[in-house]
Amino acid sequence: MIFLQLPKAADVPADSVLVNKLETTVERVKNMTWDDFGNSLLHFGGRLLIAVALFFVGRWLIRRIDAFFNKVFERRSIDRSLNSFIRSILRITAWLFLIMSIVSILGIKTTSFLAIFASAGFAIGMALSGTLQNFAGGVLILLLKPFRTGDYIVAQGNEGTVKEINLFNTVLVTADNKTIIVPNGGMSTSIINNVSASGTRRVEWKFGISYGDDYDMARRVLGKLLEEDKRIFTDPAYFIALSELADSAVLITVRAWTKSDDFWSVFFDMNEKVYKEFPKYGLTIPFRQMDITINTPDSAAKALADIMDKSSDDK
Repeated sequence: MIFLQLPKAADVPADSVLVNKLETTVERVKNMTWDDFGNSLLHFGGRLLIAVALFFVGRWLIRRIDAFFNKVFERRSIDRSLNSFIRSILRITAWLFLIMSIVSILGIKTTSFLAIFASAGFAIGMALSGTLQNFAGGVLILLLKPFRTGDYIVAQGNEGTVKEINLFNTVLVTADNKTIIVPNGGMSTSIINNVSASGTRRVEWKFGISYGDDYDMARRVLGKLLEEDKRIFTDPAYFIALSELADSAVLITVRAWTKSDDFWSVFFDMNEKVYKEFPKYGLTIPFRQMDITINTPDSAAKALADIMDKSSDDK
């Protein structure tokens, strides 16, 4: 017989659940023979061997599954950040399931472990609510692909070329080479203007000529300049129309299609060509001006003339 010297139940409250369990355990140990002890040890050893075997088999399976998903994602050209994220989630889930299975085989109750994991997950989620929102936004962007690396976008009051798409933020580079880091939470729920998505853009100009200038001549000059520029598409065709009779100019609207990459170069080059070519054809580009006519009474005009004459005599 094996005897253990433990505190008596009378030393603690009789209604305590812990004391009742302790008394039951003590009685079981007191009544245990060496044969029972050997059988229990043998039984536990068998469970331990099964748990060890399950650990190695489970680890091998987890690695194989991870490699399989990696090949599938690479074959489907899934973004590397999303690839790594999904595989890490799968690995963590598989390891948790494996650990809980091993603990259960060893005879340890898993209810307390599950409660601890749930409480920890809830606490972490509350503490990182903003970060998790950005994280969820990054996952949506990587899955839905409203824009890709290299696209020029306008979002959240910022615009620039997309340099990187991370899980928590998107990195933009502006035209003057500034780096802007935009959180993905707002990006995924706001309006995004993807300038590069279609690959083509429409350029629009408004040119003014003076009243009295030949509009048909201006139209022919503009058409010639557009047709000479090989970067401008013939389909869709360009558009030229008299759009407004403004205060100091006759405005002509010109629209043409080109590649997104050529948008600004075509826009600036056309402005320069029009400025140089219009004067060659007698076309004037007016500046904003205002004509003022003053009507004065005859007496005031006569007094003003006398003052001018007197000023001339003094000289």
